[in-house]
Amino acid sequence: MSLKKNILANYLSQFYVTLIGIVMLPVYIKYIGAEAYGLVGFFTMLQAWFQLLDMGLTPTMARQTARYQGGAMDALGLRRLLRALEGFFVGVAILGAIGIVVIADSIATQWLNVQSLSLSEVSNSVMLMGVIVALRWTCGLYRGVIIGFERLLWLSGWNAFIATLRFVLVIPFFIFIGTSPTDFFSYQLGVALLELAVLVTQSYRLLPKVEAGQHTPWQWQSLRGVLKFSLSIAFTSSVWVLVTQTDKLVLSKLLPLAEYGYFTLAVLVAGGVMTVSAPISNAILPRMTRLQAVGDESGLLRVYRSSTQLVAVIVMPVALMLAFFSEQVLWAWTGDALLVSKAAPVLTLYAIGFGILALGAFPYYLQFAKGDLKLHLLGNFLFVLLLIPALIWATLHFGMIGAGWAWLVANLAYFLLWVPLVHIRFAQGLHWSWLFGDVIAICMPVIICAWLVHYFVSWEVGRLAVIVQLCLLGSLLLMIACLSSSNVRSLLASRYRMTTVWSFCIRK
Repeated sequence: MSLKKNILANYLSQFYVTLIGIVMLPVYIKYIGAEAYGLVGFFTMLQAWFQLLDMGLTPTMARQTARYQGGAMDALGLRRLLRALEGFFVGVAILGAIGIVVIADSIATQWLNVQSLSLSEVSNSVMLMGVIVALRWTCGLYRGVIIGFERLLWLSGWNAFIATLRFVLVIPFFIFIGTSPTDFFSYQLGVALLELAVLVTQSYRLLPKVEAGQHTPWQWQSLRGVLKFSLSIAFTSSVWVLVTQTDKLVLSKLLPLAEYGYFTLAVLVAGGVMTVSAPISNAILPRMTRLQAVGDESGLLRVYRSSTQLVAVIVMPVALMLAFFSEQVLWAWTGDALLVSKAAPVLTLYAIGFGILALGAFPYYLQFAKGDLKLHLLGNFLFVLLLIPALIWATLHFGMIGAGWAWLVANLAYFLLWVPLVHIRFAQGLHWSWLFGDVIAICMPVIICAWLVHYFVSWEVGRLAVIVQLCLLGSLLLMIACLSSSNVRSLLASRYRMTTVWSFCIRK
């Protein structure tokens, strides 16, 4: 499968999933109310914390599958690894679901600040959350297999279909069945069961056949060879959860459930910045791993730099639109003045932080491909030691705004101070050309343009007019980002030369 097709398929799917998820949020609030939507936000946070139990085994499965594709692993070894991981995942999923069900009453009565919903309704919803989270977490293992085989076109289509079931077809369910939180999470449980069944089927269809007589029983030995790398990934995943979810955990305790719903909404919209970069990382990780396996260092760095430019071109216009024009975006989207006043400041800070994070994640991709995460572990350990206390303190004293500032400053410090050390270790001489040629050269013109528009352009009051202005502004920022990229300019120049030559030949 072509890398370009994989990236395009990922983008189309991710764009669709993100778009309908965001578009449907005001509809959710309309049907179930802000407080019930706070439960949805708590469910999303709970799902992220559940990833701590992954132990880095899902990305390890993707990496080992990609290594099989590159000839560095045999079919029997791959199947035995999957069987060993299945035993681990099923066991942990069952224990995790049971654990959440057992403490559901305590969460409803002692943790969440419920005001109008009945405590029994909230408790039942949390029980359903436990089962859904366990099922969706198990899906990650089989997604790892499919990603490793680079069948991203199929996976993108399936993700889009599941997103339609989750976000769109739930509305007829609301209309004809019910709008209580228990109804909502019962529906999501059915979708999760379907998702897991299809992913398991597709994964086993892709797996290579083994010779007759070769068996794949559960064996601990199959995990020993990858445990060191998976534990490195586990720490990284733990850091990611701590960095991105600690504020949400603290605020779920401190804020009334309805207020927590507004905060969750703002962070979800800001997370769209990472969403537009995720398809590229999903596509380049197996490709870079395979290039490393065959010893193609120049090809690996070429993919690394061109992907950085592509992320900068796409991410920066989105991040700056959400940061500089958060009030306009939220007003055009919801038409809810109360929501705008509460969510806009948080959206601004988180959007900038996510924009920095999307670019600062690239050195991790390099280390992942090379199979050496020691420096990444050290950097993240220091990052956590500084960030988490600051994040908790800022959240406790300043609420949502404090969490936003802590998130922004931490990501900026990591990008400026630690990313250069990673490049020195794994690609000497790369950092400054990467920083100025692939990042700053693209980002700075877009930042200047967004700043000028923010201070000198007046906005209409009507939502339709604001939508038109935002679309025009987004197109302008994207055009500036494209023209600021050396790769895009080279591509345009090449196509212009081809067109010129073709026209000349026709005239002759």
